[in-house]
Amino acid sequence: MEEMAWWIPILIFFARIGDVSVGTVRTMIVVSGHKWLAVTLGFFEVVIWLVAAGWAFKYISNPFAVIGYAGGYSTGILVGMWLENKLAIGLRTVRVINPDQNVDVASELRLRGFRVTRLNGGGMRGPVEVSFLVVKRRRLRALQEMLSDLAPDSFVTVERVDRADGGDFTYSRFARRSWERVVPILK
Repeated sequence: MEEMAWWIPILIFFARIGDVSVGTVRTMIVVSGHKWLAVTLGFFEVVIWLVAAGWAFKYISNPFAVIGYAGGYSTGILVGMWLENKLAIGLRTVRVINPDQNVDVASELRLRGFRVTRLNGGGMRGPVEVSFLVVKRRRLRALQEMLSDLAPDSFVTVERVDRADGGDFTYSRFARRSWERVVPILK
């Protein structure tokens, strides 16, 4: 068994937290369609992993190195999920089905700065208002809190959006303009 400094398992542990956290965030960014950011994060993820794996393989016979590697991996998953949640990258579609005819959810949300499409529908117990919104994920929690105060009896679903285009949807126009500046450089 090769002699190992006491601090090597600690470095392996924190390096694994680093590369797994970056990998978790990178995966979410890939799903959100941010290719170049994902590529950049992937580069750093692999560099950190190589360092951690190199140390772990060098001291593989030492149980503290193995524990540091495995512990860093599992902790890195938690840290990566926490980071991704804090970054809140992407868009969500929110569907609100409101059975209370005394509350106009769409109008109230428009007054609060949201863009809403409203449809009239029919539910099991009568007429309902169906409202659709596409929101940045960062605003989702605030929207859900508003909805629980505004229309507590409403049924709300949230889905991930791969792409939002058209009309005057500003997020989409910004992303398209940014991409149009990059494309000539790549050609």
